[in-house]
This record gives sequence, C-alpha cells and structure tokens, in this order.
Amino acid sequence: MDGRRKFFFCSALVKSQMARERPKKITPKEETVQIVSRGLLHRRSLTLAAGMAALFVVAGCSKKAAPPPPPPPITNNGPAPTATITATPGVINAGGTVILSWRTTDASDVSIDGIGAVPSAGTRTVQPTESTNYHLVAKGSGGSTDATARVTVNAAPAPVSNLSESDVTDSTFHQNVKDVFFDYDSYDIRADAQSTISSDANFLNQHPTLKVVIGGYCDERGSTEYNLALGENRANAAKQGLVTAGVSPDRLRTVSYGKEKQFCTEHDESCWQLNRRAQFSMDK
Repeated sequence: MDGRRKFFFCSALVKSQMARERPKKITPKEETVQIVSRGLLHRRSLTLAAGMAALFVVAGCSKKAAPPPPPPPITNNGPAPTATITATPGVINAGGTVILSWRTTDASDVSIDGIGAVPSAGTRTVQPTESTNYHLVAKGSGGSTDATARVTVNAAPAPVSNLSESDVTDSTFHQNVKDVFFDYDSYDIRADAQSTISSDANFLNQHPTLKVVIGGYCDERGSTEYNLALGENRANAAKQGLVTAGVSPDRLRTVSYGKEKQFCTEHDESCWQLNRRAQFSMDK
C-alpha cells in the first residue's frame, strides 16, 4: 500500500474509533432512570457500611465481660439492744443477800458474768462473799450492749463484847447502832442504809433487853405539819427495817421531831442531808 492510501486508511480507522467512544445521547427519561439508579446504589453502599460497622460492634461486645463486684457485706439493720441491771441493796455485810434485777430490749442473747445465760428480764437472789461487779451483756441483731451493778460486801463485824445491858453506855450504844439517812422528801430506806440497819439489828439482837427510841428528823424546808408527818414515816420505816432483821417490835418506840431539832444549821444540801435521818437512842 502506497503512502497516500495508507494515510486515508488510518484516518478512517481513527474516526471509526472516535465514533464508537463518543457518548450516546440519552433522553430525559433515561437520564432520570440513571439518577434513581445511582441513588439506590449509594443507599445500598451506606447500608452495607452500616452493617459492617454493626458487625464489628457485635464482635467487640461478644468479648467476655468483667465479673460484677461482690455484693456489699450484710449490715446489722435491727434496733440496738438496751440493758439495765440493779443490785438491792448495794452494800451488805458478809453473809447477806442481794436481789439482782435486770431488763433488756431487742436482745436475743443475755448473760451475766458468774451466773451465765439469763432471760431478757428478771430477778435473782445472790449471796456474794466479796465485793462483786455483776456485768450483764445483751446481744441482738442490732449489736450488743452491757451494764454493770456493783455490790460491796463489808467484812464481818468484830464480835461484840459480852457486855450486860447495864454496862452499855450511850457512847457504846452509838458506836454500834448507827443512824440512817434519807433522800429529800422521802422515807424509803436507801440501798446504802440497808447494811446499816442490818448491823444495828445484829447489836440489838445480842442485847435483847435494850429498848430503843427511834426519832424521825427532817431538814428545814417545808411546813411544820408536813415535816412532822414525814419524820414519823421515817421513824416507822427504820423501825420496820429492824423488825425485818429480827428485832422485836415491843422493844422499839418511834417519835417524830419534824424540823424542830436540827443537827446542822447551815442552809445548803450537805447540811440538809445530815438533818434527814432516823436516829436510834436507848429508851431509858
């Protein structure tokens, strides 16, 4: 093929190729279809990407989770127990007895040292041979508490000399028979006076012919009439204490002095306490 023919052949080949590559004109309807198709394709791509992301999240969540922390320890939610214990009398001579009284609330386990388990409330008679602390412990769902009552045991008194009644002087009598004292506006025998009356009765029982007058006294406060009645009640309470301890009531006489006779004339509590008493004297 000569050069001129070859040139025309190549030109025709190029034009044919260009004609094949030239984009074909499309109608508006076809263009709309293509746009919709591209939108659907885009949404499918987004859906696929979201699915892959969810797959990765699920895969990550499928890892074994850390175990939960242990539950907090069980705490005591019940009410706190309460406890009280008393000893009457609080002071005794050797060989004497004491009544213990106790009361607890919200306690399921109650015990007293030296006695053991006891009910939640009650009384018990004990005879300590030496001064003792009675320690009570009460336990319940709300915790524990304790209380203590002390009993003082006096040493046995020295034997009284074998004096005849005619040899007992006022001084000897008052050395062995002590007065008892009272709280304000009261004629109850106090716990600390119980041991005094016991010792007084011991001396009187060893001298059975001695007769005693018991005087009831009050401090200066209150009316004369009121204190005469209060003094009489105090003298009778002391008399009853001696009778309970074994002294014959025929040997005992009572009298009330009210506030008319004062052992102390100061105007304060320490002085008033000295005036609130039952005094024992020989009835001659």
